[in-house]
Parts: sequence; structure tokens; C-alpha cells
Amino acid sequence: MASSIIVSGAREHNLKNINVEIPRNQFTVITGLSGSGKSSLAFDTIYAEGQRRYIECLSSYARQFLEKLKKPEVDHISGLSPSISIEQKSIVHNPRSTVATVTEIYDYLRLLYAKVADVFCYKCGSSITSQSSRDMVNQIFALPRNARIVLYAPIVRGRKGEYKKEIEEIRKKGFSKVRIDGKIYSIDDEINLSKSKRHDIDILIDIFMVHERYRDRMTKSVELALEASKGSAIVALEPVRKRKDAKERELFFSRARTCPKCQVSIGELTPNVFSFNSPYGACPKCRGIGRVSQILSGVVIQDPTKPLLKGALNEEINFSFNSYFIEDLVWEIKQYYKPDLNLPFQELPGEVQDAFFWGNDEFPGLFDELRDLSYRTTSTIVRDKIKKFLVEDVCHECKGGRLKRESMGVLINGKNIVEICGYSVEASRKFFDALTFDGSKAVIGDPILKEIRDRLHFLDNVGLDYLTLDRPVTTLAGGELQRIRLAAQIGIGLTGVLYVLDEPSIGLHPRDHERLLATLKELRDMRNTILVVEHDEETIRSADYVVDLGPKAGIEGGEVVAAGSVEEICKNEKSLTGNYLTGRLEIPVPKKRKSIRGAHWLSLKGAKEHNLKNVSVEIPLGLFICVTGVSGSGKSTLIHDVLFKALHNEIWKTHYPVGKFKKLEGVEHLDKVIEIDQSPIGRTPRSNPATYTDLFVYIRKLFADAPEAKVRNFSQSRFSFNLKGGRCETCQGEGYQKLEMSFLPDLYVLCEACRGKRYNDQTLEIQYKGKNIAEVLDMPVTEALGFFKAIPQLRERLEWLEKIGLGYIKLGQPSTTLSGGEAQRVKLAAELAKKATGKTLYLLDEPTTGLHFADIDHLLKAIFGLREAGNTVIVIEHNMDVVKSADYVIDLGPDGGDDGGRIIAEGAPEAIVKSKKSHTGYFLARMLKTGGPG
Repeated sequence: MASSIIVSGAREHNLKNINVEIPRNQFTVITGLSGSGKSSLAFDTIYAEGQRRYIECLSSYARQFLEKLKKPEVDHISGLSPSISIEQKSIVHNPRSTVATVTEIYDYLRLLYAKVADVFCYKCGSSITSQSSRDMVNQIFALPRNARIVLYAPIVRGRKGEYKKEIEEIRKKGFSKVRIDGKIYSIDDEINLSKSKRHDIDILIDIFMVHERYRDRMTKSVELALEASKGSAIVALEPVRKRKDAKERELFFSRARTCPKCQVSIGELTPNVFSFNSPYGACPKCRGIGRVSQILSGVVIQDPTKPLLKGALNEEINFSFNSYFIEDLVWEIKQYYKPDLNLPFQELPGEVQDAFFWGNDEFPGLFDELRDLSYRTTSTIVRDKIKKFLVEDVCHECKGGRLKRESMGVLINGKNIVEICGYSVEASRKFFDALTFDGSKAVIGDPILKEIRDRLHFLDNVGLDYLTLDRPVTTLAGGELQRIRLAAQIGIGLTGVLYVLDEPSIGLHPRDHERLLATLKELRDMRNTILVVEHDEETIRSADYVVDLGPKAGIEGGEVVAAGSVEEICKNEKSLTGNYLTGRLEIPVPKKRKSIRGAHWLSLKGAKEHNLKNVSVEIPLGLFICVTGVSGSGKSTLIHDVLFKALHNEIWKTHYPVGKFKKLEGVEHLDKVIEIDQSPIGRTPRSNPATYTDLFVYIRKLFADAPEAKVRNFSQSRFSFNLKGGRCETCQGEGYQKLEMSFLPDLYVLCEACRGKRYNDQTLEIQYKGKNIAEVLDMPVTEALGFFKAIPQLRERLEWLEKIGLGYIKLGQPSTTLSGGEAQRVKLAAELAKKATGKTLYLLDEPTTGLHFADIDHLLKAIFGLREAGNTVIVIEHNMDVVKSADYVIDLGPDGGDDGGRIIAEGAPEAIVKSKKSHTGYFLARMLKTGGPG
């Protein structure tokens, strides 16, 4: 096997026909300025070719897409291993996906609870005992007299397969009917089941009424059901009134588990019972999400002093088919409860009012109709109307636990599976490290415990000990998500793989870097090749091999400036990275910080959201402020969930749900609050820096004013790729077409009609200074600055983009290709170009993402510019070069999760260094070249 990955003639994007040799089974860092070509080499060339070669090994169905998959612009790559890309992009959007499910911890938890847990009644806490057939018959006789019931013997529960053999066995035993997935079949029917779907199969044993004369028959039938199913029986109680939407009530009986007090029965414990992705385990009310829409009864009932159909109802409820449903619902209520509907709504019996909103066992209520309509409709107008009457809240059935109530009584060491998932990684690691089993339970449980412990240790090692296992994946930052996937890969234990990572240190406090680096080296030691795009100094110094690209960004980048060991990079004076590593270049400590004397103060008191411990903080206005602390210490909760949302509601009169706090003072000193985060500037390739910064408005006007455009009567809209007329209709102005691949993530491929130009031929015939609009959009910012230097409105915006280190990005670069850090800096440039009032509060979340040392210098100058205009800039940051440059620091901690949520130190960076409790102070001392706290 080759000892190196050899890349020859790489020309992707701005790469200048470079040749690179990367050692296999080593830890290699690719670094360089933003836009120097790092991602083009690592992801768009090396990983993309690995992915393309993988697809070549797939079926003919997969290979039909190969002609659309662009081959990287490279002459040859040899020594390439199977490749796995671990990026910061979200991997799932399912609200049911959690930290535990993504890492497979939850799969092992479900198995553990199904095999070795103790079973208790969720109502009274009594140990669940087995039932005799006599107990079952007595319980059936407790049902309403003359009720019609159907007795079934459950044979298959929620398992995949065709079950031809089982159905033939049922036929041989003389049974005449079966219920499969809720539908009754004659045993003589031709029954064909999909082997890839889960099925329920029940034998229909008997049908009779609840009456004393049928007791003997019932007893024999129950015994027969228990014998046929090996200990279980289902009794389906048919509804009294026949309706299409009326559901049978089912009771499950088992010789194994029934509470003697509450008559609560629990079926066979399988992993499905603990799955909120399965109908056998998910809470029926919230469908496994843990949150439900609650009806706003006070909004539905506009005037409770009037009768229900004579003025009590809010007339806005009569949209879609609701008016017909409400008429039927009132008729049902009248038939069932016999109320006087001429009475004011407030005087109707409570059960009647409840039935109107929630329904009963016989018919659904208004809530069910509105909720189901919200799932069915594709109309945004209807959804907006529904929002007036429904609000999302914690499910009152499962209390946010997502599972059926019966599952809450299944315990290990006194804890159910929902309680365990509420623990942080660190707390659950301690719980399972201390957990032991005896006898046969140890034989079954110990191998499962090992898998759970290993995965928890992996998460702990990559600095995610503060995350709770039930944390939704959709709420994770890009860096957190990437480290979760990294931990999962270690758990898989592959060897001989090429892992390509994109800045895994993002979001990590320097204190936790060592654990992350140890994890990467562990992957390497398993004979894998680790290729990391990174700017973090400690990560670079820990690498076995470094490739430094440059010398600058964009068209001035794309070359290998230096390659070799860290020592070799440091000796190379042409390497910008080497110059910063050796101290030949550095980001200086400000000679003077802006004083807090005379500053107005913003005061936030009593913040208690998530892990915040009744935090009160005073923020001096008009300064550059850094909020620091280890991961999970509460920085984002304090600044985003509480401060930003509270300020936004106060200043802009919005209605954001705000984290818990007591009081906010000093808002009168601000007139704007702007959050500049790393969310995309758009969701499709049509969004780009030119459209976001309003450059495109002026560019379109220039083209519309061209003589040829006026002759053809082309207006500004002709040059918009969001409107019909001038754009390419094949890709609808995106320049790319979305390729949906069920076996891989969706891909965007170059439009075959316009070749990425976005416009039709007639539009492209119009030129300004010898260039058409597609060529202008293809210009990097630096080139465009020279091209438009005579146009003040364009020049000013372009200057800000260049000053903030984005001179290399193209004006029309699709938003889908921008990193989170680049998107954030585009937003910052757009704000800098606006006329500031001097009373604006800017909030930035880790703006150094994707930035080289030299880029951070540019960023700091932009922040200082905002501050000098009288504005306040609050930055959540771990980068010590930024922290040392701040006027004021608010440090949270001391640790993450439950051990965080407190303010450890406040003041200038020099004051933070003096705090012995501050992890930030320890690392900051090195940057300030002080002794620190000792």
C-alpha cells in the first residue's frame, strides 16, 4: 500500500495546478489565509474524488448520476483511501434526533432497558406482577355491561417480515380470521406482506358481549388466546356509537406483567417499547416529539357570556373546513351529553366544555381537528391562521419524555430511560461507570454497558461533557455536531480510512483542546489518515505534517507556500503561518483600552434560563466586550436566549420567547440591537454576497442604464435571477440544479443549460465596461473594487468586504458554498456599510470561525471601527487573540453544564488573569505575557 496520498495538478477553484504529497496514517493540518484554497484542496479535490470513486462501486442505479457528478479539476490522485467527511453542516433536521440517537447511545439504552430493567407501575409505583387467566376474565367483566368485545391473540408485534410460515401455522390450527396491521383478513385470503415493513399480526379468537352468561365461554377463549400467543391477549372494546373516526379501546393482558392495584398491563419488553421513533413506544399525544400544540381556549371563545353557536366563538375560527367540523362536533356533543346549548358557554358543564376542545373516547375535539389540519395543509395562509389558536408547549401526557407512560415505570437503579437521557454526558458517564449487574443480568447487560460507556467516554474526550443526551440535534452548533460525529466514528472503529475534518476546534475553549487532539491522534493510531482544515495554533503545533497554502487569498492564493513538519514550517519565512507561530508576526495587545468611566450600563438581573444560576450582569455600553467561558458554561444562553431576545422585544416590539430573567435596565441608552450569527445568508444558490449587501441593486441599475438595454427596453428586473424574463428557466436563476440522491446527501450540480451563468443568452448580450452581468457576478471582491471604483455606492460596500478579509469571495458566490464564518463576516460588512447611530448593540457569536491569524487582525480593526462610532460590540469568543484585545471581559463557568452558569470574573483582560477560578484567565495570561494567578 502507498505511504502517501499524492495529488498531481490540482486546479479546483483557485488552486494553481499544485502538487501535494500527504503522508498516510498521519495527522495532517491544511492551513492558510481564508480563501487561500484549503477547502478546495481538502474537500473539493481529495474528498470529492474519494466520494466519486466510491459511487463508481455502487449499483447501476447510482452510477447513472455519475455523468452529472463533477470530477474534481485534478490530473491524478493516488494512494487514496475510502473517505469520510466530517463537516459542520447539519446532518439531520428531524426534531426527534438527539445527541443519544445520533451517537447510537440510545439504541444501546433501549436494548439494556428491554433486557435487564425492573418493571413497576407508572401510576402507583408497585412492582408489576403476572396475571392469571381468572384475573384477566375479572378485569374484562369490569367493563361496561353488554359492551361488545373482540378477543385477539398477539403473534407478531412490530417486526419486519413476510410471515408466510406463521400464517400457515395459524391456518393449520383451525383459526378462521387474523388481524394484520389493524385490518381483518380471512385465513383463506391470499395474504402478501412486505418483508421490509413492520407488522402486527393477531389471531381473532372470539367475539362476545360482556354478560354473565358468557363467563365460561370467555374463560375458555382467554385460555385459548394465552396458549396461542404464549401468554398474552388483547381485548378490543368496540365504541358504543359508530363513527368513522371513533377508535377501539384496547386492553393488553399478559401472564407476565400487570399491576394488581391499577390493572396497568405492560406487554413484552422490546427495544421498540423505548423508541420515540416507533408507534410502539412513542407518546400517542405528541407522537414522540415531547411537545404538542395547545389550544388557546381564550382566543377560540371570544365571549363566554354568549351561547356556543350564537356569539361565543371567535369568527376567525371558521376557515378551511372548520365550520363544517364545528357543526358536526356540536351535534355530537348534543347527542352525547344532552346539554342546553342556549346557555352561555361559561355556564355549560365542565365535561361539555372539555369535550368541545379535547373530544372524548367517542369523538375528537376542536384541538385534534386544528392539529391534524396543521399536518395536512400545504397552505402557509392556513398555517398562519392555525397559529392564532394553537401554541406549542410541553406535552402534558408524557411531560416532555416522548414515550408512552407505561415505559416510565421500567427502571434501572431507580431511573427510567427518560431520566437517564436528561443527564449530561458527564453525569451519565458516572452513572454507568458505577452501574453493575449480578447473575444472569450481568451476562446480558455487561456487553451492552461496555458499548454505552465507550461512547460516553468518546463524547467526554471531545469536550462535549456538558451536553445532555436528550439535547435535540437541531439546537447544536456546527462545531458540536462535528465533534459528535467524530466521537461516533471512533466508536465504529474503522481502520485504513481517510477522515477529512473542517475546523473541529470551533466552539472549544483552549482548556478542552488537549482532549480533542487526543481523540484525533487516537483515530490516527488506529491506522487512519487524518486531514484537518484548521487555523488553531495548538492544533497546528500538534500535527505530524502541515500544508500551508497562500501566499494570499482568492486569485492570489492557491499555491503551496510550505509543507512539512511544524519545525520546517516555522523556519520558512515565506509562510505566513510560520511567521505567526514563531512570533515574527503577532496580533498586538492594544496599547490602550477604552475606559468604563462615564459609560452607561445595561443591567440584566436574575437570569435563570437553562443552567444559568440566577445570574446578574452589568454591561458597559460603548465598549468592545468579550463573553468567555468553557463550552456549556452558559454564554449563548445568557447573550442570545436572554439578553438579545429581551432587548429585541423591548426595542423592536417583537414577541420572541425569552429565557427566564427578572429585570432589564438601561435599554433607553440603545436604539438598535443587531445579532450577527453564522446562519446562512440564504438557503439556495440564488442567495449570494451581492444580494445580501445590496450591491446587486446598484449593479442591476448600471446594466439597465446601458444603451443596448434601453434600446431593448430591458428594466432592472430583467437582470434579476429571481424573476422570469432574463434568467435561465432551466435552473430558475440558481446556476445549479439540485440532485436528490436517496443514498447520499443532496448535491447541487452545474446547470447544463446556462453552465452556471444564471441568465439567458439575450440578457448576457448586455454589457457594462465590456463585461456581462454573469462575468461581473463572477468577480472577486478585490477585482470588483477596482472595476467599480467610480461608483460610490458600490465602492463603499466593497471596501468593507475587503477590509473584513473577504476580498477573495466572488460577488455572486452561492450562499450554499459559504462557511458559517464567511456568512457571518458578510453580514458584518453589510452592517458596517450602514450609517450607524452610535447607539447600536452588536452581538457576534465566534466571528473568528474560519479565520487565520492575519484575518483576525482585519476582524479586530472592523470591531474597533464599530466601537469608535460609539456602538457596543459584544462577542462570544474562545480565541485568546480576540479576548486579549477586548475592553471588558465577562467570564462564565467555572465549568460546563450543571457546573457552569455563574459569572467567574468581570473586567479588563488584566483583571480576568488575576482570577484563580477562571480557565480563561489561565490561558489569557500567556497572551498578555503575565504570570497569571499562579
